[in-house]
Amino acid sequence: MEAVSPTLINLIIFVLAIYVGYHVVWNVTPALHTPLMAVTNAISAIVIVGAMLAAALTETPLGKAMGVLAVALAAVNVCGGFLVTRRMLEMFKKKERKPAAASSASSAASTEGAAQ
Repeated sequence: MEAVSPTLINLIIFVLAIYVGYHVVWNVTPALHTPLMAVTNAISAIVIVGAMLAAALTETPLGKAMGVLAVALAAVNVCGGFLVTRRMLEMFKKKERKPAAASSASSAASTEGAAQ
């Protein structure tokens, strides 16, 4: 007879992992968000491989269906993560400025039109 149920121990570990994970991610500086997203995408790719293995090794139809669902959800997570990472990287690119000659010519034309 055990003093504490293994289910209770697993629940405590799960709650602590949520608490620590929340505080770790919340305190990340903005400059580190993109690398953090890249690592998250890599972890999600590993989850896809694990879900494929789990789905292949099950024998029941429910197990196969849950494995396929896990693969699909992890694939959506990876694709969405790459899209978000790409958007974040685009924020660091320098914006192209319009040529100064074209903007001054258009402003001069608009002032001439207003004078007439």
